Amino acid sequence: MGNNKAAFALGLAQKAGKAVSGDFAVRGALKSGTVELLVLAQDAAPNSKKDLYYLAEQAGVPVLELLSRAELGGAIGKAQRAAVAITDSNFAGMLMKK
Repeated sequence: MGNNKAAFALGLAQKAGKAVSGDFAVRGALKSGTVELLVLAQDAAPNSKKDLYYLAEQAGVPVLELLSRAELGGAIGKAQRAAVAITDSNFAGMLMKK
């Protein structure tokens, strides 16, 4: 999926209330089992990626690495973000299409 399409889908998910961002919120969503897809910034810190990959694996959630932290945050209308959790299967499907 192109960066513009991914950013568009992330923006739609945010507007629909189906995206969770921020370190504590993403981790909490992964632990609660409400996440359909985890989107990680390509330039996220290695330790953050390692921790989030582990939590996603434990929850059985697929992970995509897309965009930079600035682009990821911009796509959802917020400051830089290392990760965004998508809580809706339709939006997750949009992002996973290639």
